[in-house]
Amino acid sequence: MEGLSIRHDGIYVDVTFGGGGHSRAILERLGENGKLFGFDQDEAAVANAIADSRFTLVKQNFRYLKNFLKLYNAVPVDGILADLGVSSHQFDTAGRGFSTRFEGPLDMRMNSRSGATAADVLNSYEEGKLKRMFGEFGEVENAGRLARTIVQARAEKPLQTIAELKQAIEPCVRKGKENQYYAQVFQALRIEVNGELDALKEMLMQAVEVLKPGGRLVVISYHSLEDRLVKHFMQKGKFEGEVEKDFYGNMIRPLEPLTRKPILPQEEEIQENNRARSAKLRIAQKSEGGYDKKHD
Repeated sequence: MEGLSIRHDGIYVDVTFGGGGHSRAILERLGENGKLFGFDQDEAAVANAIADSRFTLVKQNFRYLKNFLKLYNAVPVDGILADLGVSSHQFDTAGRGFSTRFEGPLDMRMNSRSGATAADVLNSYEEGKLKRMFGEFGEVENAGRLARTIVQARAEKPLQTIAELKQAIEPCVRKGKENQYYAQVFQALRIEVNGELDALKEMLMQAVEVLKPGGRLVVISYHSLEDRLVKHFMQKGKFEGEVEKDFYGNMIRPLEPLTRKPILPQEEEIQENNRARSAKLRIAQKSEGGYDKKHD
């Protein structure tokens, strides 16, 4: 909330509405003329919609941020908040297939109304594509062996449930590291099924377009792939390569990072909410003139 630097009459966007916790905290700080838009593609989020005239829930993926804010005549905005990854509700619902703790179908779709499921991916991708997915999105060390094991297992019987997947890949798991390994495998599948990294890139680029000069972008990420994209974009205005400079050597970047290093949860918060342990918070402000004034 501090990072958003909320103005009473401002327009704000919670692009990951979920259970509505952040949105309620923003509304508490807004005046009667303020506005808040929440984005969420998960049908379950509708049940958490807030009955407040200042709030609008947009039932869409945040990759459509700019289009829908324009539709609601809400551009430019004063601040955007993104709390990335899977919500606690999604993790705790066995039928969604996000958690290794439960038995259930290999689904993992954040929008359960459309798209390929994790089972579709596991049973249709060729071995090379599976290897790239697990290596890149899950940072699995033995991604090649894992992909080969899955292809062999599905030849006998398609993989449809969490238990079937865990049983099939058990030979690939290092003893004592089971939970970490399954978490990496599930992370890779979830990112692939939902196109998470591409959606994040699109949202970040659109955020710059819809923010007013001086507007804030606040992002909480939970794994290195997300955090790397956010960090690079906030620092350089791009996802790879060096920051561009103008004729005078001024940095040309649309955002000015306000956090040199990510803000991490305190030990007390982790004790209270174990899922916060991997959270990294970064804050940036839209530059007044598209480059870093400190380098004038």
